[in-house]
Amino acid sequence: MKAIYFEKFQERPRVQHVGDPMCPGDGVIVKVEYTGLCRSDWHGWMGHDDDIVLPHVPGHELVGEVVEVGADVRRFKGGERVTVPFVAGCGHCEWCASGNHQICDHQFQPGFTAWGSFAEYVSLRYADTNVVELPGHVSSLAAVSLGCRFVTSFRAVVDQGKVQGGQWMAVHGCGGVGLSAVMIGAAMGAQVIAIDVNQENLQMAANFGSSKLIDSRQGDVVKQVMEYTSGGAHVSIDALGSRQTCVDSIASLRKRGKHIQVGLLAGEDHMPPIPMHWVIAKELELIGSHGMQAFRYPAVFEMIRSGRIAPEQMINRIVGWEVAASALEQMDDFQHQGITVLQPSHDSD
Repeated sequence: MKAIYFEKFQERPRVQHVGDPMCPGDGVIVKVEYTGLCRSDWHGWMGHDDDIVLPHVPGHELVGEVVEVGADVRRFKGGERVTVPFVAGCGHCEWCASGNHQICDHQFQPGFTAWGSFAEYVSLRYADTNVVELPGHVSSLAAVSLGCRFVTSFRAVVDQGKVQGGQWMAVHGCGGVGLSAVMIGAAMGAQVIAIDVNQENLQMAANFGSSKLIDSRQGDVVKQVMEYTSGGAHVSIDALGSRQTCVDSIASLRKRGKHIQVGLLAGEDHMPPIPMHWVIAKELELIGSHGMQAFRYPAVFEMIRSGRIAPEQMINRIVGWEVAASALEQMDDFQHQGITVLQPSHDSD
């Protein structure tokens, strides 16, 4: 099959033919229809993820058709249109038993613990627990937009942040994760403040329901949030992942507010200086959010069906192999708004 492939971290990814994936007994093979390019893929290509074994094929946001089914799989027969969370729980450990598949000790992650979806076909383990069949009203472009970004934001806003109508919610960083959080927060009835360095990202945030916009290059972010909200946000999300956005998010909270860390903190930013005196004095909550369980997808599908959210609106461009390979290198320059999607061309098509 054709895939985007690299043999060394930070070397230019290339498009080449590699061996077809093998179908595990507990898994399926999916023919990839679309796959999203995510900053997490860039982190993996940079060498920030210890799970990756070289050589490697990245990619973890996907939609496609089941074309082969393992002997132990019971929920799928082949031909189903599916997606999958980027964290797939084993279904047997204590965390999976408690419903927390997203922090499974034995998790499978396409594009990280195994080769991913920047390819014509991808192998997915733990299929009965994690692979999600798509209802007819969810288009393939909407499904690939869910990727890791949208469902991660859904869990962050709805399940971890427990955002309620009328609350103030600040979103620091309006890339794919941040824009997803803006759309979901607005759909939940929150008053959303979008914060970014890029005016086009901020305009997209406004289109998705943000009521206030802050250009973080123009003045003190925390001061502006405090003024807009008369005392701070109820929930603040670091959707980018940097020392500055993490600290700004915590400092932007009102008393007993919730900081949700979604953006990955890597490299020199991996140990941010937490303003713990504010955490204590204001009784703040600091909460991590890592993916979303497969059993929560129906809640997202219902919001799509009702028209409250339209994740496909975040797609900025659909590209082919060569553009996707170079775009992976450029995921950290923040020049493209919204989501970039790869549409693989299958040799047999």
